[in-house]
Formats: sequence, structure tokens, C-alpha cells
Amino acid sequence: MILGMSTSTFTLMHVVLSLMGIFAGAIVLFGMFSSKRLNGWTALFLATTVLTSVTGFFFPRDHLLPSHVVGIISLVVLAVAILARYVYHLVGPWRRIYVVSAVLALYLNVFVGVVQAFLKVPFLNGLAPTQTEPPFLITQLVVLALFVMLTVVAAIRFHGESKELGGGFIAADRHPYR
Repeated sequence: MILGMSTSTFTLMHVVLSLMGIFAGAIVLFGMFSSKRLNGWTALFLATTVLTSVTGFFFPRDHLLPSHVVGIISLVVLAVAILARYVYHLVGPWRRIYVVSAVLALYLNVFVGVVQAFLKVPFLNGLAPTQTEPPFLITQLVVLALFVMLTVVAAIRFHGESKELGGGFIAADRHPYR
């Protein structure tokens, strides 16, 4: 039992949160390419990704695992993204800090997803049963390279500044057409 749920129910909840975070994060990332804040999707992405990392610590273990280290890094990165987005409102350097930290949080979630896929999907596990084989390493390198490229594009194209409308300033996230 974990938090009053069977281990299988808790695991299912953890996986669903993770998949929701990846899905919402992908939408947020592609929104960045057209400089859209997508407030609801962003909140969903950040919340589900925080919950994914937090719930990962509730699985019973007797020592620190690599997954715990990834979870700690993810929570620190998410704290920075949340500060940049909701406290510093993407002003000045906080825009790029937000982009990098949000995309890094998404990458870490996908990284763990790839690890889990190679552990749980029989075909993938057959290709890399110890996760030291070339198929696993190549997959992780391709995912990393893709995320580096996506981060650079998002950092260049995402503009979170306020827009002047009708003689006054309206925050970009309140603009009716965003």
C-alpha cells in the first residue's frame, strides 16, 4: 500500500501523471515556437510533472536510486520554471530561463519514459536488457539531441513580453487572441 492505494493503483496513477505531463509539455513546447504562453496547458504541464516527480519518491526503496536523482533534479528545474513563469513573469532573462528549465523538465520526463519503455516493453527490453547496449544508448542520444535542438528553437522564438494594445499595456497571457 502506498498512500492508501495498492502498489499497482499508485503505479498507474504515477504513469498517467507522467504521460499527461509529457503530452501537455509537448503542447507547451510547440506553443513556444509561435510565442504562445498557453496558460492552461502550461499549468497542467508544470503541475503533472511536479506530481510525477514527487510521487516517484513514494515507491518503496531502501537506498537512493538513479530515478531519485532524476526526480530531485527535475524538482529543482521545475521550481526554476515556476519562478520564472509565475513570479518573474518572463521578464528579461527569465524568459529564456523559463524556456530552458521547462524544456529540460520535459526532457527529464521523456528520459525516464525511455528508460521505462526499455524495461517494460518486451521488444525493447530484448534489444537492451541491461540498458548498456547500443539500441538504448543511441535512443537516449537521439532524444537528447532532439531536445537540445528544440530548446534552442524555443528559446529563439518564444517571446513572453507584454504587448501594447490600444494605448495601454495588457499582459501577453491575457491577450484574447493568444
